[in-house]
Amino acid sequence: MSADDRLPAWVSAPGLWDIHALEAFVPEYRLQRLPSPDTRAVIGWGRKGTSWVGRTWAARAGVPYLALEDGFLRSVGLGEAGAAPHSLLIDDLGVHHDARRPSRLETLIREPEGWFDGAMESRARALIRTLREAGLGKTSLGRLDLHLPSASGPRILVVDQTAGDASIAGGQADADSFPAMAEAARAATGGGQLLVRRHPATVAGLKRGCLPAEALKGAIPVDDVALDVLLPQVDAVFTVSSGLGFEALIRGLPVHCFGLPFHAGWGLTTDSLSSPRRGVDRSLEVLVAAALIVQARYVDPVTGRPSTPEAVVSRLVQQRDRARRLAGYSACVGFSPAKRGAVRRLMNSPLGETAFFTSTAAAVTAATQRGGRLVVWAGKESPDVAPAAEAATLPLWRMEDGFLRSRGLGSDFKAALSAVLDPVGIHFDGSRPSALEQALEAGQTPAADRTRARALRQVLVERGLSKYNLGGATPPPDWPTDRDRVLVVGQVENDRSILLGCEDIRTNADLVRAVRARLPDAFLIYRDHPDTVAGNRPGRLDADTAGLVDARAEGLDITACLDACDGLATMTSLTGFEALLRGKRVMTWGRPFYAGWGLTDDALAFPRRTRRVDLDTLIAEALIRYPLYVTPDGYPCEAEDVARQLGQPGPLTDTGRSGGLQRWARGLIASLDRSDPPAY
Repeated sequence: MSADDRLPAWVSAPGLWDIHALEAFVPEYRLQRLPSPDTRAVIGWGRKGTSWVGRTWAARAGVPYLALEDGFLRSVGLGEAGAAPHSLLIDDLGVHHDARRPSRLETLIREPEGWFDGAMESRARALIRTLREAGLGKTSLGRLDLHLPSASGPRILVVDQTAGDASIAGGQADADSFPAMAEAARAATGGGQLLVRRHPATVAGLKRGCLPAEALKGAIPVDDVALDVLLPQVDAVFTVSSGLGFEALIRGLPVHCFGLPFHAGWGLTTDSLSSPRRGVDRSLEVLVAAALIVQARYVDPVTGRPSTPEAVVSRLVQQRDRARRLAGYSACVGFSPAKRGAVRRLMNSPLGETAFFTSTAAAVTAATQRGGRLVVWAGKESPDVAPAAEAATLPLWRMEDGFLRSRGLGSDFKAALSAVLDPVGIHFDGSRPSALEQALEAGQTPAADRTRARALRQVLVERGLSKYNLGGATPPPDWPTDRDRVLVVGQVENDRSILLGCEDIRTNADLVRAVRARLPDAFLIYRDHPDTVAGNRPGRLDADTAGLVDARAEGLDITACLDACDGLATMTSLTGFEALLRGKRVMTWGRPFYAGWGLTDDALAFPRRTRRVDLDTLIAEALIRYPLYVTPDGYPCEAEDVARQLGQPGPLTDTGRSGGLQRWARGLIASLDRSDPPAY
């Protein structure tokens, strides 16, 4: 639909403009900041008092009022903390949590004949299976440790809600419903256990709960436990009108409702109240299809484009797993001020906190007090860091640039879009294990990630992407075709990958001599490292050794050089990995992470690397599972997203993200030495 064909719609609540990609959620409308004679709809948030002006104007103008509400697969993190929504519900009849009047969702569930067919049933069943396996909830967060005492009866979970929640009155419940729920749940436990879960906003201190303390005497609090950890240990869920009841139904648990949420009244729950508009039995597939497939609208916050529930589940799982990986307190040392803003973005987690220190001692003290970890920039790790971490029994994580980094050099202060974070060692240190090496040696890469890797490789090759994406001229046409063309890549000679991963050959001159000795008839093309060409780092090839090469490739596009060559020779350069992606022969004289797995011709031995690894597995571990990625405006993303961004023409810019995330990003930039509340 073109912009001219869209219907004008007044966004009556100014705060709605803070929703990232709002127009993508309502593509049929051209959004207006003020009403006009041609306005054909009014968009507001729910049917609260704040929506009164918009609803009144719509009624008088005879145009529909469209109520927006959060969808049931919303985000990783709370909306109150600024997390961008992945889904919204848009209702032209009412709102799904108000049983006092019809809503579009209720109508879909009551009248499935026009939209629920065999294909939809199969899709809903598959989505239910995926959600059960993934354990996702509306905000998909919480701690993973739950140690409940043994119970001689059922474990009953009671769900609290925030005071003033519109779904309470809308569900025809009141303050008395909560003590009644708690009493019934206590009776149902018998000799079992009563568990209580407060709303995340209550736990965060943002809102007040409804359950009185006396109603839950002796109950076990499970406030911030992740649902995929909690619900498998629960026998039944008691709720007034919380959406957690819907999540429990998806997981096959008995649900008792003391109000009328949208999922009550259809024969799937045990209900204390009834609605004359419901009272017909509906399957879980109908409920899920109506709520998650038909009524909900999805937009990917990374791309700003419409999405599907299946794709959103995948994105939310990725973001949840990333949040868990980065959970806890990180005391960072060895990071230059220029790196800190990018590092904050890369380590952003709703479950984590990042702080920077100028001394190892201060970082150790803070990490010890907070039960956290030390994080060090691996390329600048001082000799005192590892002993200090060991003495304090602190985990030590090492960070370094990722393999799809940016457009431009880090030494020229181009912000990184990716980084690796290693709790074992670091990939460039061939003298000892790293998390990447251990993952490759274990041989447990998921098949789905290998499939992703195959597609990612195709994108990287087709778009000519590399670590720095500097561009440059194409190779000259006079490189001969009757001799093997071998690209010899120079490196910064004080680079730690050389100091820690090489033996006899440690300089660019020694590398050139070794390659010429092995391949006396080859056409050798030498390319200095971009940092040495820029004058930022040492390692230019001396004049005497330069006579051993047949051509120079400085200023040429590295991926074009790889395409024009038959093979590559290196000590430990990442360019060897990029050559493997393009199916080239790779010879190594050091111990880079990609060597020793049967894919390269290696001068050195790799006694720890016993497994033979295929290229898809190497790509999956090195580019998908090992690094962290963010978009240019700092939103957590995946390798495919960064590849898409880097492959687009023009400068890297933000995606126009607005609202909470922009405020969050500005906060990151405003202060390099304080920790900001993270938000996805």
